[in-house]
Amino acid sequence: MVQKAKILLVDDRPENLLALEAILSALDQTLVRAASGEEALKALLTDDFAVILLDVQMPGMDGFETAAHIKRRERTRDIPIIFLTAINHGPHHTFRGYAAGAVDYISKPFDPWVLRAKVSVFVELYMKNCQLREQAALLRLQLEQGAAPGVNGAKEPAGLLAELSARLAAVEEQAEALSKQLDESADAAAVATAAHLERKLTGLRRALDALEPGTGEGRVRFPSQD
Repeated sequence: MVQKAKILLVDDRPENLLALEAILSALDQTLVRAASGEEALKALLTDDFAVILLDVQMPGMDGFETAAHIKRRERTRDIPIIFLTAINHGPHHTFRGYAAGAVDYISKPFDPWVLRAKVSVFVELYMKNCQLREQAALLRLQLEQGAAPGVNGAKEPAGLLAELSARLAAVEEQAEALSKQLDESADAAAVATAAHLERKLTGLRRALDALEPGTGEGRVRFPSQD
């Protein structure tokens, strides 16, 4: 069962963190504070996050350096980062943000509705990815254990495949609706993330189809869940 997504808020000013919490509270997700780049990296060692809101100007380790560390770690390199900054040094400054791995770069003061909408897209993509991993893990476990029909409540293979196929179809339907919504918003980073999700869904669907009677024998190679 997918739990609430975690959103990491990184800013050295408590009042800014409070403002972000007020804006994002309507999403009903888990908001985690970090008052420095170092604190953010510690939080990322133990928790998974749907998206990171990262202030650029911080004493010590600034946002660019923090993002560089995040992108170097295999565990965290794919987490979307939205940079928040109160200054604007022109195109070069913005380019540095994207070069550091940001999916978006927002100048303060920002429109609360726009920020909430952008974050909600990445939260929804994260939830869909979690659902996909759960379906793949369930199928892999059942196949590797070779669950015998009727033992410990195990289902007949055909029944198990039908149930997994139905669950996957529900995720596919939600992903398709989300992709149509993103096509209208023209947010390139979110569209690319959604396309990656669709490719993984397609790979899992092919794996399920290959298990249907009469489609061949042998072990199925599951799509990567990275």
